[in-house]
Amino acid sequence: MIKEKKQDKVYDLAKNHFLGDFPASLPIEKAYLHIGIYMGWVIDNELYSEYFEDEASTEIYRFTRREIGCIILAEIWNGALSHELFNDETNLFTFYYYAGGIFKKDYYSVLVKSHKTIYHVEDNWENFEMISDRMSERFEEWKKLTNT
Repeated sequence: MIKEKKQDKVYDLAKNHFLGDFPASLPIEKAYLHIGIYMGWVIDNELYSEYFEDEASTEIYRFTRREIGCIILAEIWNGALSHELFNDETNLFTFYYYAGGIFKKDYYSVLVKSHKTIYHVEDNWENFEMISDRMSERFEEWKKLTNT
């Protein structure tokens, strides 16, 4: 398990999901998926902080080789999507996109569709690629808006 560090800003925490209205019929690991997808997109686009790179170099490598999935990636970080994992630009984007609720809308429109809840989405590479494409589009739109 990765050692803990005091977190300045937490955008999301899996525990808040599986202690809430999480379906009793699903394993709690499913509460980690959307967080892991976001982390995976950050890794694939090399938008992480030096701290994250130092602390999770093995996991970054394994994720890029598709040896671990999104749920495992998020579990390694105790399901925390936090400020310390991202570089400055990514934190600005994450505040706009993730904390601003746009990611959730995209997640629903791209992945949830006919599923009962966000927790019923499968952790597979096809789903990851579909939402990653949308996230990359949003990132490019955001950079144009902010002249970043």
